[in-house]
Amino acid sequence: MTQIIKTEPLTPSAFAPFGDVISFEGAADMMINQGYCERYHDKANLTFDGGRAGISLFDAKPRSLPYHLDMMERHPFGSQAFLPMTQHPFLVIVAADEDGRPGTPRAFITAPAMGVNYHANIWHGVLTPLHAPGHFAVIDRIGDGVNLEEYWFEEAFTITA
Repeated sequence: MTQIIKTEPLTPSAFAPFGDVISFEGAADMMINQGYCERYHDKANLTFDGGRAGISLFDAKPRSLPYHLDMMERHPFGSQAFLPMTQHPFLVIVAADEDGRPGTPRAFITAPAMGVNYHANIWHGVLTPLHAPGHFAVIDRIGDGVNLEEYWFEEAFTITA
């Protein structure tokens, strides 16, 4: 029997055990560029063990709800930030670690122009845009070593709105 997981709005407090919400929430930290630019400073805790930060561009095919979740992944040596390059929301799925495997997943829907940073070693679903185009800038660890672990569930989950 497939377990049903309902999505919830992505908020900094709900997502804190898994990483950082990257958004324009709250007041700007400072004005720069002769007062023409508000800077929202240091919005994510990026870590890169034994490597360096890299910026890649992803073009992901959109998915839809209900979504069939059969696999999660994690990156033991570095954080991974996803910054949408459109105004569309996307699906974010995370889970706490339970003895080396993901526990019960939680599913979030971002607000438009909201990104996420998964902390190192956090179980998460694959990039799941809900609208085309699925364009994202991704900041993650570039370096030696295997920085990807996948876990395939015996029974899939169904993510619904």
